[in-house]
Amino acid sequence: MRAVIQRVRAAKVTVLDELVSSIGPGLCVLVGIKASDTATDVDYLVRKILALRLFEEEGKRWQKSVKDLSLEILCVSQFTLYHRLKGNKPDFSAAMKGEEAQQLYNQFLERLGQSYDSSKIKDGKFGAYMQVHIENDGPVTINLESPEQKQPGEAVDK
Repeated sequence: MRAVIQRVRAAKVTVLDELVSSIGPGLCVLVGIKASDTATDVDYLVRKILALRLFEEEGKRWQKSVKDLSLEILCVSQFTLYHRLKGNKPDFSAAMKGEEAQQLYNQFLERLGQSYDSSKIKDGKFGAYMQVHIENDGPVTINLESPEQKQPGEAVDK
């Protein structure tokens, strides 16, 4: 699982000029899900997103997390985070497909809410053509990816 995390002053998602979700200060998280992702990847990203110290305290940078400051999080599903270029054309075959991806994304949102405060978790509209408006603060942008999981029977590195 991959996330592009942006510290924002404000962010919102619209679909066909209709407001879907909006937040004030907090994080905007673009979430990509690859075909082999599982609940283990969800747990890793949730834990890291909530613990990342991207905010100031008393003029000192990188001291507080979104959770420490009770800020909001706007999540946006984005399969294009798992692309490969074939010449000049992007290929998205590494991304998890439709319904399965939506189930894992919903699990991600649920876990965020369970680990934090569900009223502070907002999201776009899965699978829709969205406009994401981000007022980046800093700018601060962090790329995060869950570690590769060992498959059963796979040799362990020493």
